[in-house]
Amino acid sequence: MMDFQLFLTPTLETLYMVFLSTIFSVLIGLPAGVLLVVSEENHVTPNPTLHRILGFIVNVSRSIPFIILMILLFPLSRLIVGTTIGTTATVIPLSIAAAPFVARVVESSLKEVNAGVIEACRSQGASTMQMITKVLLPEALPGLVLGITMTIINLIGYSAMAGAIGGGGLGDLAIRFGFYRYEIGILIVAVLIIIILVQLMQYAGNTLANAIYKKRS
Repeated sequence: MMDFQLFLTPTLETLYMVFLSTIFSVLIGLPAGVLLVVSEENHVTPNPTLHRILGFIVNVSRSIPFIILMILLFPLSRLIVGTTIGTTATVIPLSIAAAPFVARVVESSLKEVNAGVIEACRSQGASTMQMITKVLLPEALPGLVLGITMTIINLIGYSAMAGAIGGGGLGDLAIRFGFYRYEIGILIVAVLIIIILVQLMQYAGNTLANAIYKKRS
């Protein structure tokens, strides 16, 4: 019979990594996504140069495979947390990997806001910050919730990959026991737990977004 503790600790490590990296990636990606939108031509504060540079950085960041990015960021992880292995060290590359995805999600959600609402607020003399915080973000909230839900799901997958190079969590459990020791039962249970986590996150995100839609209607 399998030891419950064998799965509890890696599951908690995965949740720890995903929780922190979600927070940090949103802190980085949300402002970047807002800037991508408001700096567009004919938007709140047009700035083509900023828009092109920021878009290029986001695209390049999204193009780097996570495993390679994690290795490239070893020096940064060592500088910040003092090590390159373990759950805390993995939060650094997870956050940086997810941030450009969050930026594009935010950009996509904000672009769905009705242009007429933006023009109405502009005609009333609203400042740039007021238009962002009072109009763009609240109007795009359901899409933002769904986008962050997708980010969390991606981070669960990334955290599993991080286990291949000492990141801890369920991925590390699946590699060390399921692969190297040929304990297929442990591998299957680890995968099932990851699937359950993904389903729970998707359900929670959909429920919250639907609640926002219903409140508005």
